[in-house]
Amino acid sequence: MSFRDWLRQRYWQRIRKRPFALPTAVFQQSALVFAPHEDDETLGCGGMILQKRAAGANVGVVFMTDGRQSHAHLMPVEELIAHRRQEALDACRVLGVAEDHVSFLDFTDGYLSEAVETAVSPVLDLLQQYQPAEVFIPYIKEPPADHVATNLIVMAALKQYSQPVTVYEYPVWFWYHWPWVSLDLHHQGERKAIVKNTLSTFLGWRLFTDFNCSLDISPVLAQKCLALEQHKTQMFSLMPDKGWLTLHDVAGGDWLACFFQEKEIYRRFQSLGSS
Repeated sequence: MSFRDWLRQRYWQRIRKRPFALPTAVFQQSALVFAPHEDDETLGCGGMILQKRAAGANVGVVFMTDGRQSHAHLMPVEELIAHRRQEALDACRVLGVAEDHVSFLDFTDGYLSEAVETAVSPVLDLLQQYQPAEVFIPYIKEPPADHVATNLIVMAALKQYSQPVTVYEYPVWFWYHWPWVSLDLHHQGERKAIVKNTLSTFLGWRLFTDFNCSLDISPVLAQKCLALEQHKTQMFSLMPDKGWLTLHDVAGGDWLACFFQEKEIYRRFQSLGSS
């Protein structure tokens, strides 16, 4: 066993032993999930959504951007946007979320940080419409600008919202660091990004300092995988072009494997609202 494999194993053992497993009572709580892009909802908290819906909880999913950047060099923008919207609806259907509980705010993919002030109002409207007990947003310290912007927008809206809400930050690109992904990659740019992220997470130690609860998703893991497969533009090559990259290509597949573990982890805290 390599040192990297040993360290990952030790990390997961530590997660299993820590007394921060969420009780099944959370499945009864209504929730509103905010995803920067179409696929983040499944990657970050698909297991949570599935178990909430199985328990009959009201769950809404909000997509902040239109997803136009993922393969814009290979497909007309409007066609790609349409594909990703339909894929999101298909994935949500597998997760148990009906189409009338899915919202698209359609901010430009890659430029959400330029629309922070504009986006707060529609997010606040959705909070008032759904009145969720829990809100799910991306982890504040993971790299992509749209992920950070989603967090900032929702937190700003929660400050204006009149009700207390339990907030869960879910990791997506947090996992893009060693030891979860390898440094033995041919692409120099990707290797540099992984090294940078590894340093910023203190070799992954933020897993224990920042995240304070976990959820066993083993009963619904196969269903989560099926939901992710609905994001076809992200999971499969839709044309015979080497430039059509998928989530399987990120860090040689190591990154995607992080979402097929038996646990989802979260940073949980309380938002007290404007009152």
